[in-house]
Amino acid sequence: MTQIALIETKNLCKSYENDGVLTPVLYDINLTIRSGEFAAIMGPSGSGKSTLMHILGFLDSHTSGDYLFQGQPTKSLSDDDLAIIRATRVSFVFQAFNLLPRTTVLENVMLPLLYHPTIPPSERVQKSLHAIALVGLTDRKDFLSNQLSGGQKQRVAIARALVTNPDLIFADEPTGNLDSASGIAVMEVLQKLNEQGHTIILVTHEQTTAQHASRIIHIRDGRIVSDSRDFKRVMEGKAIV
Repeated sequence: MTQIALIETKNLCKSYENDGVLTPVLYDINLTIRSGEFAAIMGPSGSGKSTLMHILGFLDSHTSGDYLFQGQPTKSLSDDDLAIIRATRVSFVFQAFNLLPRTTVLENVMLPLLYHPTIPPSERVQKSLHAIALVGLTDRKDFLSNQLSGGQKQRVAIARALVTNPDLIFADEPTGNLDSASGIAVMEVLQKLNEQGHTIILVTHEQTTAQHASRIIHIRDGRIVSDSRDFKRVMEGKAIV
């Protein structure tokens, strides 16, 4: 039996309108992501990679074409349906961490559970502690987030993304505010989570960051220009794309 793709887009396009002027951003994006993949979307600034991530993560909508999430067309989803998906099935890790500064690690990680429609209050602490343990910060659970290093803050952000047990984690330039050593440590955490079965889509313009993914999708000027599951061959110019 063929597994239904987690994400599938067909000729997906996106344009923005401002004062009657239409600006195309994405052109005919055809993409399939299956459960358990670790895919990196690479491209220079202005290439459309962040716009694509926002559409796939239900933070924005596409203009034309189709976007299917677990086989279901997303155009037919109501605002309430989309809110439930954002709360339960997808999570984000951002470059800027987006932590509450005078709040403990545990409280930051627990935050998404306050709005979760099915996880009861009695399970919030246990699930949050489990997510914190997965990123190796149990000994920092009572620290305020402004007492942490940049790398530790990003690991807290990853734990917060994990706590709802989403189908998909989006990481948007997660190493952009980190030194190289901290960036490597954060990517190793994401790689380990993927090895444990989590699906991850990484957006980055850094080749060293993308090397941790098992699949590299290059986007330029709003179009996918290559898609390979072997990063080293892409870098050597030998991949068939």
